[in-house]
Amino acid sequence: MAMTIKQENHMAGLQRGQGLMAVGGLLGALVASSCCLLPLVLFGLGVSGAWIGNLTQLAPYQCAGGEACARPLSNRLVQLGLIVATVLVIAAVGFDFLAPLLLDS
Repeated sequence: MAMTIKQENHMAGLQRGQGLMAVGGLLGALVASSCCLLPLVLFGLGVSGAWIGNLTQLAPYQCAGGEACARPLSNRLVQLGLIVATVLVIAAVGFDFLAPLLLDS
C-alpha cells in the first residue's frame, strides 16, 4: 500500500521531532554535566585554582567577620535540619517497601 502525501508529511514531521528530541537530550546532558566537565576542561587548559584565586572581581562577595552571613547557626537549628533530612531519607528508602502494601487495598 502506498502512503498518502499527508501520511508521508506526518512521518517526516515525527522523524524531525525525534531528531530534535535526541539533540535536545544530548545538549541537556552536556549542560547537566558541565559542573563536573567544565573544571576538567579548564584544568586541561592550564587554568588552576591558584590562578582563579588572583581574580579580584569577586572580592566584595566574600564573607567577612561580623557580617550577617558569618553568624554561626544555632545547634538546635542544625539538629532539626539533620533530623528532618534523616526522616526524608528513611521515607525515600522505605517507600519502595510500603508502596505495594498501600496500593493493594
